[in-house]
Amino acid sequence: MPKKIVSDNQQERPEIIYWICGFVDGEGCFSVSIIRNQTTSLGWQVFPEFVVTQGEKSRFALEKIKEYFQCGEIYLNRRHDNHKESLLRFCVRSQKDLREKIIPFFSKFPLHTAKREDFKKFVKILQFMKRGDHKQLKGIRSIAGIIQNMNRKVPSRFLESSETTRQSPDVTSG
Repeated sequence: MPKKIVSDNQQERPEIIYWICGFVDGEGCFSVSIIRNQTTSLGWQVFPEFVVTQGEKSRFALEKIKEYFQCGEIYLNRRHDNHKESLLRFCVRSQKDLREKIIPFFSKFPLHTAKREDFKKFVKILQFMKRGDHKQLKGIRSIAGIIQNMNRKVPSRFLESSETTRQSPDVTSG
């Protein structure tokens, strides 16, 4: 029987890599929001984040993911519905960490669910942001159009904003 090689470096162990991929396929999300922020030149901020959600009893799973990526934070989201436990969210919001850790990982180890397409759109938005496109109305409009086709396909508040419509009459065309 061949001797199993055990690596001290957790990032070289395939079992953790495939566990993370499966976990994110089930409980993860690549999300981009456009939120009002009066401190920005356009009054809007593009806010990308990678999130993995889990019930509070399974905190260890999120800790394991955070330890692997060496970035992000775990936030408590207290529930006020019929669930017995609060939710925890592992979030990576730093563009640097998203570009240097999260994107390379999921580019090398692709997801197997519809989240793969959301990931591709997420990468495209971060490329737009790296170029500075999010600092121009036309760029935010393009990003908002991509966001509408991600995740739950909720219409972008940015595209529906009367302020945005006044700034650019053709804001919904992209």
